[in-house]
Amino acid sequence: MKASRNRVHNSLYTASYDYHLPHELIATHPVVPRENARLLVYNKTECRISHAYFYDIEQFLPSDTALIFNDTKVIKARLFGVKSSGGRIELLINRPLDAHTLNVYIKGRVREGSELFFDNDLTATVQACCSDGSRHVTFTCKNKAVRFEALLPILERIGHIPLPPYLNRDDDLADEEDYQSVFASQEGAVAAPTASLHFSDALFKTVCRNHPHAFVTLHVGAGTFKPVTHDIITDHPMHSEYFHISAEAERLLRSNINILGIGTTSTRTIEYYARTKKTHGEANLFLHPQNPPIRTDALLTNFHLPKSTLLMLVASFIGLEETLRVYDEAIRQKYRFFSYGDAMLVI
Repeated sequence: MKASRNRVHNSLYTASYDYHLPHELIATHPVVPRENARLLVYNKTECRISHAYFYDIEQFLPSDTALIFNDTKVIKARLFGVKSSGGRIELLINRPLDAHTLNVYIKGRVREGSELFFDNDLTATVQACCSDGSRHVTFTCKNKAVRFEALLPILERIGHIPLPPYLNRDDDLADEEDYQSVFASQEGAVAAPTASLHFSDALFKTVCRNHPHAFVTLHVGAGTFKPVTHDIITDHPMHSEYFHISAEAERLLRSNINILGIGTTSTRTIEYYARTKKTHGEANLFLHPQNPPIRTDALLTNFHLPKSTLLMLVASFIGLEETLRVYDEAIRQKYRFFSYGDAMLVI
């Protein structure tokens, strides 16, 4: 990475967001207890980096700032089953399209009309094969159509926590708690809003006691892991996800108070509202240095994949060169990266 910083970067080029991460810095399991993760603090005014632990976050939070949390809850969206031929398949739910039809990703060759069989007499029928590699399916249980809300308790029994692919391991019992924020309440995400994972119950209550706060919901989809493959970042087709702004969150966003987005998902929801004034629907906002935040003043986040929209979102706050400098320092200090890794606070 140091060598790459010797050349001039252009924030519109995807290649400018690349960096080398030693494999051993990818966190495959969380720190226990969760608030013992490290915390890199970046002061925007002074361009200053300091190092702390997450349990000390309260001392860095500006007193005149409201916190916006994402209360989405990760569902057991990964299913293992078989085709009618007996061949094994893996299905990952991405998002519901309506009450009965879901957008999914399937490992294994399937065609329109294929039936896939799972435990608990659950069957999926492929209704359409999409150009992006995803599939549209409907579910039945004992030959009766299953609505999405009725599917959730079935998934809880037979599904698996959809860990990010870069963890390169199967989920285990601990992930059912670890890969969920302590304030998760609205079922629908297939990936965790990972900045939230660092809050213990006690720490969450402390920051909420000391700061105005509210919840939004953004059901994180599998598209959050989709790499940017176009040479120019603005050519990237940003995925959309369901969101909802609570009345209290809308009140805070309409006020003049400073806002801290707890995670990239909360931040994208805040910024989508700031641009559209919509309180629910589908959000597909892509934040990057050419499209910076207009309502969010501060950001809590983890350390993200090279060439990812999440890394570009960080750069929308502090610029590309400073983002690369911060990541260089995080690697030098051996911070733990990605979903189960350490945290970064931009204030």
